[in-house]
Amino acid sequence: MFVSFEGIEGAGKSTVMETLAAYLTAHGLDPVLTREPGGCALGRSLRSLLLDARIRGLSSRAELFLFLADRAQHVAEVVRPALEAGQIVLCDRYTDSTLAYQGYGRGLDTEYLRRLNDAATGGLAPDLTLLLDLPVRCGLGRAGERNRNKGLLVSEGRFDNESLDFHERVRRGYRALAEEEPERFAIIDAAQPPEDVALQCRSALEAHLSRRGKGLE
Repeated sequence: MFVSFEGIEGAGKSTVMETLAAYLTAHGLDPVLTREPGGCALGRSLRSLLLDARIRGLSSRAELFLFLADRAQHVAEVVRPALEAGQIVLCDRYTDSTLAYQGYGRGLDTEYLRRLNDAATGGLAPDLTLLLDLPVRCGLGRAGERNRNKGLLVSEGRFDNESLDFHERVRRGYRALAEEEPERFAIIDAAQPPEDVALQCRSALEAHLSRRGKGLE
């Protein structure tokens, strides 16, 4: 099973993903936690370029193809082998991020992006996508605090530094994607306390597994 976690900056994807992984482990499963960009060796190098606030003037298409290069290698090296081995893969960002950020945010054609995503992944789509949704100002405030606490004011703030309008377009894009595929997406109110967010994500996962006839023991 392949589960992706999506949302604007500061939505809390990494935190809830780790909580969900602990829950699955407690039920005797061995989930793989990964992320984009940075889920493989190539991706870690690309991540430093894509998220570094000191990188200026990167064109939308250059940005796009760097993300796609990371994704192609990540799927080949990490995601697909884990799925073929029968493991549950939990991924912080995947193809929907490209549609939301480079499509709705940057204004690139979304159908073009879908074709490129399919080419990069070999058509591999998540079984379930947990969309952590919250107001943009709230998310950016959290992201800024996170970066300050981790000393990342310079190194990983490139998207945080985009305009408020950009982030609003990204949020609207995510919600539009969720409306297009309601069977795959579960929208989670990420403005709630972390424990409530985690509980809703767990409930969404359990409901999805139940529909597939694979409830947790």
